[in-house]
Amino acid sequence: MSAPAPTSPAPTRRAPVPGRRQLLGAVALVAFGSMIPWLMTGLGSISGLRGGGLWTFYAAMLGLAGALVPHRTLRIVQGSVMAVVALVLPVWQVVHVLNLVGTDGWWPGPGLVLVFAGGVVAALAVRRLAATPAEG
Repeated sequence: MSAPAPTSPAPTRRAPVPGRRQLLGAVALVAFGSMIPWLMTGLGSISGLRGGGLWTFYAAMLGLAGALVPHRTLRIVQGSVMAVVALVLPVWQVVHVLNLVGTDGWWPGPGLVLVFAGGVVAALAVRRLAATPAEG
C-alpha cells in the first residue's frame, strides 16, 4: 500500500492594489509626453527632451518604480513626486514662455498636454493609493 502523494498548497494571489494600474497609465502618459513636442511655433516644434521634458521623464521612471514597489508608503511617495513634477513643470513652461514672448507665434504642443494630463492621473492614483487601508 502506498501513501497518497503530498499535495502542494495552492498558490495564493495578492489582491490587486487600487490605483496601481492608474499610476502605470500616468507613467505611460508622462513618459510618452516627455519625448514629443512641447511647444509648436511657426518655424517648427521644440521637443520636451530639450528642456523640462527630461525631468518629467525622470519623474515618470520614479513613478514606474513606485507602481512596482510592494511597499505602500514608498508607492505613495514616489507617485506623489511624479504627480507634482508632471503638474508643475508644464505649467512653469507655459508661464515662462508667456513671460518671454507673450501669446504670439506659439502654442502648447501635444507633449505638454500629455504630461500635464499624466500628472492629473498620477495625483488621482496617489489619492486612491492613500485611501486604501494598509495591508497586514
